[in-house]
Order: sequence, then structure tokens, then C-alpha cells
Amino acid sequence: MIKILTIIGARPQIIKAAAISRAIKNKFQNKIMEVIVHTGQHYDANMSEVFFEELQIPKPDYNLSIGSGRHGDQTGKMIIGIEEILEKENPNFIVLYGDTNSTLAGAIAASKIHIPVVHIEAGLRSFNKNMPEEINRIVSDHVSTYLFPPTQTGVDNLKREGFNLGNKPPYTIDNPGIFNLGDVMLDNSLYFSEIAESSSILENLNLAENNYVLATIHRNNNTDDRERLKQIFKSLHHISKEGNAKIVLPLHPRTLKQKDSLLEKAFVKELDDNENLIITAPVSFLEMIALEKNAKLIITDSGGVQKEAFFFQKPCIILRQETEWVEIVESGAAHLCDANFDMIVESYYWFDKNQAIQATNLYGEGNAAEKILQLLLND
Repeated sequence: MIKILTIIGARPQIIKAAAISRAIKNKFQNKIMEVIVHTGQHYDANMSEVFFEELQIPKPDYNLSIGSGRHGDQTGKMIIGIEEILEKENPNFIVLYGDTNSTLAGAIAASKIHIPVVHIEAGLRSFNKNMPEEINRIVSDHVSTYLFPPTQTGVDNLKREGFNLGNKPPYTIDNPGIFNLGDVMLDNSLYFSEIAESSSILENLNLAENNYVLATIHRNNNTDDRERLKQIFKSLHHISKEGNAKIVLPLHPRTLKQKDSLLEKAFVKELDDNENLIITAPVSFLEMIALEKNAKLIITDSGGVQKEAFFFQKPCIILRQETEWVEIVESGAAHLCDANFDMIVESYYWFDKNQAIQATNLYGEGNAAEKILQLLLND
């Protein structure tokens, strides 16, 4: 039996980890032991603990309870805590997801004491090093032993950075293996799609299927910049009023606070009085899946939501200058609009008339987690 140590810290990682934990339970229970470490990067119960219950995955074996803070302070505390656990547990592999400070801390801690790093969602690049996530991605990839890009674009990015795609086992930090076996998020979307049918979120919000827009805003460069936030809310307000579209906007309390403090009071009142703009508290994972499946269009700055929109064949407006998921834009299923009022509104009206989105198997067949675990067992 091999032992893997899984690092999670933020909501998207908890969701991604569900696919691996589920595959272990269903296919590899007698072959793989999983130890889960929650760094506590997201410490709001509604943003983490509830997901363990909804996603049917084991509660963490360790919780570092780091909380928020400056990048250096947060990452440093995580490295110290993860290193201590690695030395105690001595796993065969450490498994990391995505591009958070938890990912970076796990990569640094494990590589320094020679524990092979498995990076799920390797190779993704925005080509914008002003984003802390980009730094986290690059560093994590370059100390990994097993890299699992979810797309061919991810593989190509790694090749451009000097990785040898033809490496043969045994794989090491100096001879890493690169494998495109699909995206664990597709595994999850397919699995939880049926379960989400039981959600009452549409009824609770008085929504009709394919008759509303789902929007999410969470990235700091959007929520903390007065002009960008204004442009985004101005476009949502316009679409809901002039386009007569109901918009559902689940907002984290911090983003809600930024709306009220950064935007002009008169405009905030207009937003609050707009009955077509439905601002809610953060929703659960299953509620989010239900909202995505039944929306007519999705507006977001979230990488995960961009993909889920594609999985459910929904057009997507991306509130960023760039995206790691370039295939979605290239396929015509999404438009990059940044925080630009004109581009957002124009894209909304374009998609309103051209809604047919054809999802392809860019992200595999929905069994990536099983394939990843089988490869680790075989090697």
C-alpha cells in the first residue's frame, strides 16, 4: 500500500480533492492510503467545512488553521506546518492542486526533504506574473516529479519551459513525468450534476431554467480596484435593466463590503433597489452546480467556473484580461472582456443571440482521478 498526503487550503482545492478521494474509496481502497492536510487558508466554515460534507470526502487528518495574511507570512507558516507533518507521516507522494499559497507551500516543503511532488493542474499559465497564482504555478511545476496538465495547452506550456515530454521512469524531480490524463473537475461536474438536481436553490430564488444569468466576482484585482469594480457592477446593472435579465450574484461578505465602500452611495442604492439583480450570500457547491446547469449565461472571474460553464455548455463572459483556459475562448464558448463595460455588454447581447455552445472532450472523459492514481500505483 502506498501513502499519499493531500494538501488543500482553499475552496477550489477541496472540490478538486473530492475526485481523488472518491476514486480511492471506490477503486483503490486496499492499495492507497490518503492523509488530508487542510492549511486553513480559507477558514470560513461556509467556504470549507460544509464542502467536506457535500462532497462526501473525509474530514482532514490535520488542520493548520493558518488563516489569511500577507503572502510571505501565510506561506511561511504553511511551509513550517506541512514540513512537520511530512516528516511524521513520511508519505510516498504529496498531492497538490492548482495555484494557491497552499500549493506553493506544499511544493517547497516536500521538495526540500525529497518527497515526490504530484501537481494536479500543472502547466497552466496566464503569462501574467503580476498574478501571485502565476508565480505559484511556475515554482510548483518546476519542483514536481509528476505533472498532470489537464489540457494539451498545459503540456505545450511545459515543453516551452524546457520540460522533456519524453522522460522515462523512474521519475524524479530531475526527470519528471508529464501526463495529460484529463481534468478532475470534469470528473466532479459529471458526478455531482445529478446530485445537484435535488437542490432547491432555483425555487428559493424564484428562478426559471435557462432564464437568468449567473455572475461571480472574487479576484482581488476586481474587488479591490474601485474603477474595475465600478465597470463590472455598471455592466451587470445595465444587463439586468436594459437587457431585462435576472442576474444571480452570490457574493462573499468581503466582496459585498467592497461594493458598499468603494462604489458611490447613489450607485450602490441603485444596485440594491434593482430587483433583477439578486445578490445572495455564498452558495454551497451543489447549489452552485445547480445554478450553473440552469443558467442561460455565466459571467465570472473564476477559473473553475469558466470550465464548469463549458462542461454544462453555457456561454461565458470572463472578467479578466487573460485566462489559463485558452481552449474555451478559442472554441468560441467564452469571451475575454476584462472589467470593460462595453465589452461585457456587447458580449452579453452577442451570446443572447448565439447561445449554441458545443462542449468537446478538451478535458478528458470524466475519469482523470482514476487514471492519475493508477499511474502512481504502477510507477
